[in-house]
Amino acid sequence: MDLGHPVGENYANPNTCFFHVLFKAAALAFYILSALFIDNFVIIFVMTVLLAALDFWVVKNLSGRILVGLRWWNEINDLGESVWKFESLDQQSLARMNKKDSWLFWWTLYLTAVAWTMLAIFSLIRLQADYLLVVGVCLTLCIANIVGFTECQKSMLVC
Repeated sequence: MDLGHPVGENYANPNTCFFHVLFKAAALAFYILSALFIDNFVIIFVMTVLLAALDFWVVKNLSGRILVGLRWWNEINDLGESVWKFESLDQQSLARMNKKDSWLFWWTLYLTAVAWTMLAIFSLIRLQADYLLVVGVCLTLCIANIVGFTECQKSMLVC
């Protein structure tokens, strides 16, 4: 069974992989399970968004660099325009990146967005605007990382 990575290859950065997945899973699990145990929307909102923000920060500043060798950020120039900046390891270093680490990075990045999208659809169907707001914030953070890393990868391929 080939999942896109060599058989027998281990994760080169298991701790980074763990934390890359941890905050994604924690935000999703807290949001889904909180309705069963917590009756306070403010607590659900704050904790879910806090966990999603931690995920955003970990992915953008740590796991993106370590697992796939990419980094992105956004600056406002002197004219007040938003400018995206991209940084990558050199081609030799990128070629040596662990395939299993890279696979985990990209799949969890996209699957998390799919999960938040499904939760948004459920909130719409149930007409829960307040919960749709929580999901919207989490989905926005998720999509920001997807766009940033996808554009970073594209710009590095052009170089």
